[in-house]
Amino acid sequence: MSHPHPELQKPPRLPRNGLRVVGLGGLGEIGRNMTVFEHRGKLLVVDCGVLFPEEHQPGIDVILPDFSWIRDRLDSVVGLVLTHGHEDHIGGVPYLLRERADIPVIGSRLTLALIREKLKEHRITPVLHEVAEGDRKEYDGFDLEFLAVNHSIPDGLAVAIRTAAGTVLHTGDFKMDQFPLDRRITDLRGFARLGEEGVDLFLTDSTNAEVPGFTMSERDLAPAIEQVFRTAPRRIIVSSFASHVHRIQQVLDTAHAHGRKVAFVGRSMVRNMGVAQDLGYLKVPQGLIVPLDQLERLPANKATLVCTGSQGEPMAALARMANRDHKIRVGEGDTILMASSAVPGNENAISGLINNLSRWGAQVVHKGNAKVHVSGHASAGELVYCYNIVKPRNVMPVHGEWRHLKANADLAIATGVPADHVVIAEDGVVVDLVEGQASIVGKVRSGNVYVDAQTVGGATEATLKDRRTLAEEGVVTVLAIVDADTGKLADPPDFLVRGFVHEPNAFDPAVQVIEKTLARAASEGIGDPQQLEQLLSREIGRWAHRAFRRSPLIIPLVIDA
Repeated sequence: MSHPHPELQKPPRLPRNGLRVVGLGGLGEIGRNMTVFEHRGKLLVVDCGVLFPEEHQPGIDVILPDFSWIRDRLDSVVGLVLTHGHEDHIGGVPYLLRERADIPVIGSRLTLALIREKLKEHRITPVLHEVAEGDRKEYDGFDLEFLAVNHSIPDGLAVAIRTAAGTVLHTGDFKMDQFPLDRRITDLRGFARLGEEGVDLFLTDSTNAEVPGFTMSERDLAPAIEQVFRTAPRRIIVSSFASHVHRIQQVLDTAHAHGRKVAFVGRSMVRNMGVAQDLGYLKVPQGLIVPLDQLERLPANKATLVCTGSQGEPMAALARMANRDHKIRVGEGDTILMASSAVPGNENAISGLINNLSRWGAQVVHKGNAKVHVSGHASAGELVYCYNIVKPRNVMPVHGEWRHLKANADLAIATGVPADHVVIAEDGVVVDLVEGQASIVGKVRSGNVYVDAQTVGGATEATLKDRRTLAEEGVVTVLAIVDADTGKLADPPDFLVRGFVHEPNAFDPAVQVIEKTLARAASEGIGDPQQLEQLLSREIGRWAHRAFRRSPLIIPLVIDA
């Protein structure tokens, strides 16, 4: 079993009979999924998603894959295949199409409808190629066949990629729910057929590889949702991913059965459910959906709201309700149904959200105290089943943190895949399939690209370090007026302190530090204000750490007297 090493260098030239696979996101993390396939000078991209920031990345909206490796070869991209419509698979598409707008975007009906609406906000008119399960299309050396897979959003697709170098089967996100709400099951017959034909490289969803058995069916949630609607005394507020059409269908059906009206809250929720309803993926009983202002005039026990914010996102509807920053005021007797599980990294935000909602008297029903969510990903039993019917020659786990990739690799080996044919790769690691053998051959740049308001790539790790310092340690601005002739202080320095707790006159000893630093600089012939500021920042920072065991951001301003 191979895995990346720190000494990996730039990959060699790809042999003409080879296929190169590079994950630019989704390997070693859950999010920003993007895989690039290279064959005979042409590139095929599968998915282009975003990763949502964690607490140590303040001010960041989303994180993109790094397009550096393909930026100079965008003209060689023959297509962008989208396996399904979740943000971690399509959220980065607008940013890729900014760099080349006419890349053919290939996906199912619902997926393309969602991306079309998203691209309107970015004023991009895409070139869309709609496909469905069973379709087979040729894109300049890449022969693509699409297979139905079941997931937590309708219209998911796996893609088989046939090339002269071999056949790849990429599952996308999938599970094997045998009783899906839309009766569209994962095409295991197609998987088996491809296995008979010969799958040279199998890219498999790793998210639930550590979970034994089989993932529970969506239908098994019905009793818990029914109980919420049967027992709730006042309003019911349901939070869910804005793309989880199946879960919201269950909520709508149950609300209708209990004589409640429903309003959607949140821009993405309103947009996505509108698209799903227009295309027939969401079945809405006549008169069930009403505008929010009309719902507010109904008795509380006849009202249901469906909103965004299940992950504790600060600007989403549910968090704003919890913070009393929304027109909807959560109160005593309201029931909050959080119909999703925590995305890794969001646990603290969700816990805080539950606490705030409870403080206002609401009852919060969530995965921790009721069976109100099931995963959209295959558990270990389903992955083993797929390995046994596909019988791949090589395996490359995708979509997961390192522990998930490792667990998935172990499952492949347990089913008989030779250990030296199982490749664990992280973002940027280059895997070549040559003459039936997949192996790691190098690494390309694949860092985080931060979207900060309207700026893409402007924020860096250094920027985030400064923000964390400001948040955790505070900032001290030092104003020093220096006599250019003597190099000494012309007046006592001023200390402007924000977010750094200290006693009055606590910075008096720092004056001596400044004087010594300026004297040393003068003796060395250093008089440039910028150089003096760098010296003062370092020395005052060291003093502050010794004196307070804190490391505030030091901003010296040296003014020539």
